[in-house]
Amino acid sequence: MRWARVGIVLMLLAAPAVAQDSPISLPPGFHLETFARDIPGARFMTLDPNGTVLLSQPRQSRVVALPDGNRDGRADRIVTVAEGLDRPHGLAFKDGALYVAETGRVLRFRYDPATLKASDPKPVVSSIPAGGGHWTRTIAFAPDGRLFVSVGSSCNLCKESDARRAAIVRYEADGSGERLFATGLRNAVGIAFLPGTSTLWATVNERDWKGDDLPPEYVTDVKEGGFYGWPACFVAGKKVVPDERGAEDRCQKVTLPAVEVQAHSAPLGMAFYTGLQFPAEYRGSLFVAYHGSWNRTVPTGYKVVRIPFANGQPSGTVVDFATGWLGANRQVTGRPVDVLAGPDGALYVSDDHAGAVYRVTYRP
Repeated sequence: MRWARVGIVLMLLAAPAVAQDSPISLPPGFHLETFARDIPGARFMTLDPNGTVLLSQPRQSRVVALPDGNRDGRADRIVTVAEGLDRPHGLAFKDGALYVAETGRVLRFRYDPATLKASDPKPVVSSIPAGGGHWTRTIAFAPDGRLFVSVGSSCNLCKESDARRAAIVRYEADGSGERLFATGLRNAVGIAFLPGTSTLWATVNERDWKGDDLPPEYVTDVKEGGFYGWPACFVAGKKVVPDERGAEDRCQKVTLPAVEVQAHSAPLGMAFYTGLQFPAEYRGSLFVAYHGSWNRTVPTGYKVVRIPFANGQPSGTVVDFATGWLGANRQVTGRPVDVLAGPDGALYVSDDHAGAVYRVTYRP
């Protein structure tokens, strides 16, 4: 027994020490470390064909790669993949090509995973309503290869002259066949397909200036032809609330969202967890980054949450997963933007306030 105990002690001493670089609170067994620093305005992420994390920096007009060649859980360097872009945001790969959503178009690049360089940009969708109050554009490819583009409204509350605003638009992979897929989505920043299905899910930021708790933001499956209310009305407590004169007729056709979220949380990036590293109860869950409020009396958000899923639908309430970027004295140390399930089973989180990407692992 004495030697067995010594062996256990030696094993513990030999185990690599892993420091937790931040005061972020996580469930037991989970650890958060900084994967990459010094990337101002870090926004949306994707994985290249070799599993390298790519990241958009809209205000720096570029897309970068964060390779981790020695697999130590830290990016080795920051490599510029493409630059000189017009507020690039959403990223996606299809058939080895890199697609980048600028604020006014979608570009397709030749991509070399060995050199981490993109070249020969070609417009796939050459004309999207650009700029405005919500200028980010997010993209996702469906299992059938069609391209989905989310376009936010130009304002807080107004009648848009372009029907593609406050909507998700569908295209063929080559950019042809433009079709409104769903409307009334004030600003669907994050979009993703439920793995193994053709069901699109989105995070939606609702209107401002209705008070601290109205209207709720929401996370929902997006139905083809669905109308989600903006600007005519909104949904609170599963009840439709008209928000403009003469809106009753339109509001009778509102598609109810799946999950309501605390107003002004600003849910942005989302990812279904497809890895095996996390415990079984986390697998298949939808992780969502809450960017945080800017117009609420008591700030809210600034965290990552988990929505349990079963049989293709939310199976429980929204659960806090990573918190602490908003301190007790309301000091903001970070604003989560996007989440990404890595090939190693870790969960990556981008932060445009701190200019960083974090890596969450499970080691009980």
